[in-house]
Amino acid sequence: MSIDGADRPILVTGGAGFIGSNLVDRLAGAGHKVVVYDALSRAGVETNLAWVQSRHGDRVQAIIADIRDEDRLADAAANAKAVFHLAAQVAVTTSMVDPRDDFTINIVGTLNLLDALRTRNPKAPIIFASTNKVYGDLADIDFQLEGDRYVPGDAAVRDHGIGESRPLDFHTPYGCSKGAADQYVLDYARSFGIASAVLRMSCIYGQRQMGTEDQGWVAHFLIRALEGKPITLYGDGHQVRDILDVSDAVDAYVKAWERIDAVSGRAFNLGGGPANAVSLRQLLSHIGTLLGRELEIGTSDWRAGDQRYFVADTRAAEAALGLGAKVPWKEGVARLAAWLAAERNLAAPAAVLEAAA
Repeated sequence: MSIDGADRPILVTGGAGFIGSNLVDRLAGAGHKVVVYDALSRAGVETNLAWVQSRHGDRVQAIIADIRDEDRLADAAANAKAVFHLAAQVAVTTSMVDPRDDFTINIVGTLNLLDALRTRNPKAPIIFASTNKVYGDLADIDFQLEGDRYVPGDAAVRDHGIGESRPLDFHTPYGCSKGAADQYVLDYARSFGIASAVLRMSCIYGQRQMGTEDQGWVAHFLIRALEGKPITLYGDGHQVRDILDVSDAVDAYVKAWERIDAVSGRAFNLGGGPANAVSLRQLLSHIGTLLGRELEIGTSDWRAGDQRYFVADTRAAEAALGLGAKVPWKEGVARLAAWLAAERNLAAPAAVLEAAA
């Protein structure tokens, strides 16, 4: 599919968010016009929008609206040459407090967008941001505690991670809503011929992340550590995730668009893979080393649906999308620490600045 020539804009829902703003920056930097559709409901994301607009001027236009506003969303989608759908309710904890709101944002909002494309712009491809939570808590896999991390007993999972052939098993309202949206996006390719691809993301981190205790835990740990505040681990802290730098995630989104004719109707697991798998305690130990001091760490009960281990098998995505080498996690974490320190006017130790250089 040709992605050049047309003067129509690219629509990025949730384009003021963490991943969204990095994606908008990449697309606008390549010369595309971009429409950011965002409700600006997450604290701090207005600064991301101001950042991309300051860098790219009138190539970035903003529509401040909710994806549940069916008419405004349809109007925004009607002229798009491509759509990246990242707008969502993103926290498991929030979904447990207000599952109805989670449902209407993640399922109804996605269906609004898909049907706008079906009825008004059926040739525009859509790339959807899904989650590893569609696979549930993986409780049937045997995990062993080795040192400060869980390790799967299955050799294939240990070597490569969780693949796309893993059965879907939605847990928590968030898992249900994102999983249902994931399946709707794939089915609109099958039922209506809407070119689409789904990226089931593991833990993405990087610059412009507004980390909180509920979402964006890598940035949250760094912010608390830089500010000298205590950090709470939910569960035992031996949970393992394959963390992926946002620059690599953006590469995958762009490649999925560029290769949409070949990958339409497919879902891919997107994460750092085994080489970037790290437990929460390992990450905190590394942050303490970077900052040159011991961190204050407490514990609390496990959260609903928390996976003791998730590492994405990235081989399918790498082969189909032509992805290159990933940023090593220690390098990426140091870069994020340096950026957060600068953004918040916090002192960054020399070790952080040297590692981020």
